[in-house]
Amino acid sequence: MAAEILIGRGKEMEPASEQSWRTELRAVAAKPSPRLQFMSPEHHLVRDTVVRELPRQGVPLPPAWIAATTGLPENRVRDLLDELEARLFFLVRDDEGAVSWAYPVTMESTPHRLRFRSGETLFAA
Repeated sequence: MAAEILIGRGKEMEPASEQSWRTELRAVAAKPSPRLQFMSPEHHLVRDTVVRELPRQGVPLPPAWIAATTGLPENRVRDLLDELEARLFFLVRDDEGAVSWAYPVTMESTPHRLRFRSGETLFAA
């Protein structure tokens, strides 16, 4: 299957060249969203860890595991997860409190599949 890059513009998805996609990414990185201003380095650490590790682990990630992986105390991880879940829908936890969805990846079945060069596959939100 050939890879295709699609960029959302309003309600439409348009094919994009790799060069235009990279240009879009640079523009986004250059001006961080005001909606992210609440995030401390610890928020970023927890979110980045979850997004990176969901595909690798292949299961929802419990707070204790996230704490051990990041080196943060488990009660702090739980507080950070509460804030990330409450604000802008960054992540979702299952009934046991494990993170099962962290934008853009999810353990839940969706119509969108991601396949990484390293071989992991995962659903996309």
